Amino acid sequence: MASKKIITVFGATGAQGGGVARAILQDSNSEFAVRAVTRDPDSEKAKALAALGAEVVAADIDDKESINRALQGAYGAYCVTFFWAHFSPEKEYAEAKSMAEAAKAAGLKHVIWSTLEDTRQWVPLDDDRMPTLQGKYKVPHFDAKGEADHLFTELGVPTTFLRASFYWDNFVYFGMGPKKGPDGKLYLTLPMGDKKMAGIASEDIGKCAYGIFKRVQELIGKTVGVAGEQLTGQEMAAAFTKALGQEVLYNSVSPETFRNFGFPGSDDLGNMFQFYRDFDEVCNSVRDVSFSRALNPELKSFDVWLAENAARVPLE
Repeated sequence: MASKKIITVFGATGAQGGGVARAILQDSNSEFAVRAVTRDPDSEKAKALAALGAEVVAADIDDKESINRALQGAYGAYCVTFFWAHFSPEKEYAEAKSMAEAAKAAGLKHVIWSTLEDTRQWVPLDDDRMPTLQGKYKVPHFDAKGEADHLFTELGVPTTFLRASFYWDNFVYFGMGPKKGPDGKLYLTLPMGDKKMAGIASEDIGKCAYGIFKRVQELIGKTVGVAGEQLTGQEMAAAFTKALGQEVLYNSVSPETFRNFGFPGSDDLGNMFQFYRDFDEVCNSVRDVSFSRALNPELKSFDVWLAENAARVPLE
């Protein structure tokens, strides 16, 4: 490992961080080594990374000293936060601040910050087309990340700002896939109207990030959005129909209806989908499928992802 440049990967047992770690570790010719950061080095996912050759270290992004230790001697870092663990934008902002300050102190040569749009730049708080949440956000799990971008810039940390897309894996893990209606038919319910939404396999985010680390000089200071495909709800329903072998209909609901579904975060996600819908050109112009494929030649289309994962999508 000593001869390779160390990339410290925060959230290494999560979807994004795990993808980054595996993308590097599975390339035997990589110039990089992985220092996988996790709160629980004894977890099965942490042990799996260690078996692939990662240096697994215990740290917590809410503990500044442990962040500093995790970055000692590193060349670069993949910085990511996980809103859904606590639903607190303020906590995400504080975590980003700690990571930016530690990256500066460690003299890192390249940081990828996994961020998203601060939607308030397009939908101000006094814009009643979309309800304001938690007092000062429109899409809480977007806004604080986007607000934190300046922390890296103002400290002079050499950063690439990575904007991911909707995870198709959400159809497997978060109950967002097709569901049977009262008529027994399957419906894919999204408040997207007829607009296209960028989506991606979560594993491909990590592979794209690895591509960014390999293009360091070209992409420092740049915002890079990644996507496997941009599809309408109708197109996704048609792809599900083909993959499942049974008809899936697109149920286009209003964002207000989605916000009122009542599951934890439904208001946040309803606003997110409304932002994707109403500002589709803003979102999709940044999330470039062809550039994502240049970063990651193994990039999966939705059809390919479904061929591998449709059987895992719960339909009840």
